[in-house]
This record gives sequence, C-alpha cells and structure tokens, in this order.
Amino acid sequence: MGFMQVLRRRWKDAASLVCVGLDPEPARFPAKFRDDPDAVFHFCREIVDATAQSVCCFKPQIAHFAALGAEDALARLIAHVHDAHPGIPVILDAKRGDIGSTARHYAAEAFDRYRADAVTANPYLGADSLQPFLERADKGVVILCRTSNPGAADLQDLMVSGNGGSGRPLYQHLAETVAREWNGNGNCALVVGATWPEQLREVRAIVGDMPLLVPGVGAQGGDVEAVVRNAKSADGTGLVVSSSRAVLYASGGDDFAAAAAAAAEGLREAINRAR
Repeated sequence: MGFMQVLRRRWKDAASLVCVGLDPEPARFPAKFRDDPDAVFHFCREIVDATAQSVCCFKPQIAHFAALGAEDALARLIAHVHDAHPGIPVILDAKRGDIGSTARHYAAEAFDRYRADAVTANPYLGADSLQPFLERADKGVVILCRTSNPGAADLQDLMVSGNGGSGRPLYQHLAETVAREWNGNGNCALVVGATWPEQLREVRAIVGDMPLLVPGVGAQGGDVEAVVRNAKSADGTGLVVSSSRAVLYASGGDDFAAAAAAAAEGLREAINRAR
C-alpha cells in the first residue's frame, strides 16, 4: 500500500489524527541521557514506543538530526518505526524544493536513504521542482500551503490573479493548483497551520478530502477544536494534527516517556471529542 492508503487505515484503526513530531534537542533530554553517545536515537525511540498507540504517524524533523550529525540515528529511528510499529507511516519533515536534477537527489534521500513514507516539500520553485517527488506514486508529498509561522503572510497572503482575473491569496491559488494539476497520483497533502483556522476552512473548501498536515497545536498555541471544526473532511478525518515539543518535553524527568504518552493520548482524545 502507498502512503495515503496506510494513513487512512491508521486513522481508522487507531481512531487517531495525531502526529508526533520528533525534534530532538539534547539540552532538553532527561539526565539519564547525559552521557549516552547515542542519546538522540535512544530518546526518540523511547518517545516512539511510548506514543505509538495514540498516533496516526510520526514526523521527524531532518534539521534537528542533521545539525547534530545524527543522520544515522534518523535512519535507524525510521527503520525502528517500520519494524516495531508496522502500519504507522513516517513523514520526513525536510521541506525540500529545488531544480529538477537536485530534486531527484532529495527524493532519493527521503524515500531511498531514509525510507520515509512521505516528505514535506516547498513549492516555491514550481511544478518541475516537485515532479521527482510527485512521480513516486506510493509516497506522500506534503506541500507547504499556509504555514503556522508569523511571517507566513509576507508571501503566502499576497494577492494574485487567476485565469478568471479575480484576485485571491497565493495560498488559495496554490491549494487549487495542487488539487487540480499536481495530484495526478493522489499522493499530495498540504501543510496549513493550526494558528490560522479561517485559512484552514478556506483550504478545505478548495481541496475536498485531501489530507492536511496541521502543525501549531501545543507549544504554538493552535486551538484543537477550531482546527477540527474548520478542517476535518466529510468523513471526520482528513487531518494530521502535529505536536512536537508539547509531547517530547512533557516532562524533563525520568517519567518523560510516560508523560509523552499521556500528552499524545490527551491530544487524541481532545481531537476525537471535537470531531
């Protein structure tokens, strides 16, 4: 099965729309990892094992690993998810986007080197920069649309003219372009931040049941009820609601894994109440 089929099955089997982001920051690890040369892998593995029953997917952030020289830990972590928790897909949060020849290497990095099931991608260079990802029909391509950061409006809200000549924000134009032109293999999803519930509603109306990756709940302050109300699909799913720091660092003590499990389960329950 491809990424979309696995994700939809996981939504049903786990009754969960929760994604746990894996953003390791060794300075925030519990003391037990202080002298561990493989601390990044061991910490993230414990988080994965503790939260797996409550999630629809995991989302490791590549920069957090690469900055630490921990690419091998990232590869082993994704392999661990596949081996220990089959049926839970992994989205590699890499936000790649470059000219075609380079993009092919980025696609090979995400899907062949790291064996991710999906990757986040930046559409700024246009369709040809994403083609090497899009043509991998069994893999997910999660395209930035209306992001959660405060500066998103600098470009994403710029008014552009469509074929009909009427102006609309760039993120809406992008959402329609992805839905109508780039999703020929049915493997696209969009990133829309939880901090923008009205924009979530607008994007959902444009793209139908296409999955939306929604970062920004937890530490960034996004409201779970508003996210679900504005962005769930017709069948009550359609969302990958991502939380990283609020789960990973729910406790800095020896109970960190249990605290992470409780935080992930609490988010799952809050989403399910809202839907």
